[in-house]
Amino acid sequence: MAQSNITQVFGITPEEFKDSIVTDVRAELKSLAQHFQPIVPTEYLTRHETAKILKVSLVTLTDWNKKKILNPYRIGNLIRYKRAEIDLALIRINSKKI
Repeated sequence: MAQSNITQVFGITPEEFKDSIVTDVRAELKSLAQHFQPIVPTEYLTRHETAKILKVSLVTLTDWNKKKILNPYRIGNLIRYKRAEIDLALIRINSKKI
């Protein structure tokens, strides 16, 4: 025996009920649109770009990789760095100096 769920609404016309739902959905969508943060794709930088940003040599960059100051990502023979991680490394380096 199949059981069905029935909801009854009293004191409101179907049109008023529909308008109420539409108004609430629009308000929620408006709220979501105001707080929407688009996903920013991860920016990967080459060794040369990273060294230029940090104003260091490629030798220093390699040394920082070994010391785990930076986290390089290997793709085959290529080495890439995440831009956000470089910014965080700069903050950590500067906070140690204080």
